[in-house]
Amino acid sequence: MLVSALIRQTEAHGAFAAVLRKGDRTSGSILLLRREKGLNPALFERFPSLDGPGEWSEITIESIEKEEKISTYLERRATRDPDIWILELDVPSAERFTDILASMN
Repeated sequence: MLVSALIRQTEAHGAFAAVLRKGDRTSGSILLLRREKGLNPALFERFPSLDGPGEWSEITIESIEKEEKISTYLERRATRDPDIWILELDVPSAERFTDILASMN
């Protein structure tokens, strides 16, 4: 349900969303690959919080050969966690991405 909501909110904010990997409908973790107009890839994951909904945090990956490192990281995570969802959000700006995530709380 969260994946569908993320896709709807992304499109409502004038951005593009695509499911790169489908996970388990009820228990899968969600990774977001954010791009700004097709560039500047960054990964985000939602981590549990004790006082409310989970919070999205950026996963730090070295900027050298970032595309290749992100692909390797996503493959490794999918191998270790077959329930994981991977979404790509292509947004006009980082601020728009922040707005999308804020609208999910």
